[in-house]
Amino acid sequence: MFLKLFSLFLIIPVVEIYLLIKIGGIIGATNTILIILITASLGAYLTKSQGFRVLRQIQEATAQGYVPGNELLHGLFVLIGGFALLTPGFLTDAIGFSMLIPQVREIYVKIAKGIIKKKIEQGNFQMRMYTDFR
Repeated sequence: MFLKLFSLFLIIPVVEIYLLIKIGGIIGATNTILIILITASLGAYLTKSQGFRVLRQIQEATAQGYVPGNELLHGLFVLIGGFALLTPGFLTDAIGFSMLIPQVREIYVKIAKGIIKKKIEQGNFQMRMYTDFR
């Protein structure tokens, strides 16, 4: 797990820097910075609107008396997408925007559910509850 995370935190920034340099060389530094600022602003707005939408769906599911599993996964991907959009770079922006489109986000949710189901079936999924209750 450590090696996977280390690779992730090493590879993504290297790819982002490479893309920023290449695209900046083509369209110019000022335009590149403007694009980064615009995507961050648009991302913050979309994250807020999609986040409220998912929150409303969670509340509706809870009011109807069932566990909002799908809705919580949608909320997770909205959060991850928002963080990706606030990170400067073109690759993370593409990933972030894809997570904020409900139809595309459904694909991420299906993949996550498949992974969770597989881990449960293999017995590799554990749930623990930590509380301060005495």
